[in-house]
Amino acid sequence: MPLLYTIGKLTVAPALRLAFRPTVEGLEHVPETGGAIFAGNHLSVADELFLGTVVPRHLAFWAKSEYFTGTGAKGAFSRFVLTGLGAIPVERAGGRAALSAFDAAIPALKGGDLVVVYPEGTRSPDGRLYRGRTGAARLAVSAGVPIIPVGMIGTDQAQPIGARVPRPGRAKITVRFGKPLDFTGRPDDRTSLRAMTDELMAEIQKLTGQEYVPRYAPPRAHPPIAGEPGAV
Repeated sequence: MPLLYTIGKLTVAPALRLAFRPTVEGLEHVPETGGAIFAGNHLSVADELFLGTVVPRHLAFWAKSEYFTGTGAKGAFSRFVLTGLGAIPVERAGGRAALSAFDAAIPALKGGDLVVVYPEGTRSPDGRLYRGRTGAARLAVSAGVPIIPVGMIGTDQAQPIGARVPRPGRAKITVRFGKPLDFTGRPDDRTSLRAMTDELMAEIQKLTGQEYVPRYAPPRAHPPIAGEPGAV
């Protein structure tokens, strides 16, 4: 586990558990060893914080590449923190540049790490669950690892879009893990990836109880990318 991530597990994680007392269900589905993909609904930037708080192992999140290439003291600090956390850089531009995030994630998964993907491609604008993009399924087939469905509940109230930090007392946080989905050996053609993704989104909906919207979430200020994303 990267040093800064370890420090966060010893400092930030206990503080979040004390302040929010999140409920965790299905933790037995989180593997003790080996690579896996966590794929969940995306309500708030706080999703990453609470997921990292309740999962005992290191989680590799995607972060836009600009955070790794900034200049000056701020750029150096951002690069130091994200590198120390074991984050995976991804290009916002999409296309082949965005696919480099998948190229970086595959050896991490095969090496036994855990990677987080949000199939909706962006945070839900209204609390509903939107159609999933096929990146998570493609990554699972390519790396030969299972996908663990994740349901986050209450994070959009604890830290709504636009809020800088999560605030205690606004909502009860619940993190639910579903049974791993094993797509090993499945073909990676467009039709198969769509079917696997629809199966994944159905499992996520069971965990969250959200209303499902059979279309992609409306884009925000930037195009969907692989990690926040699953968009490729």
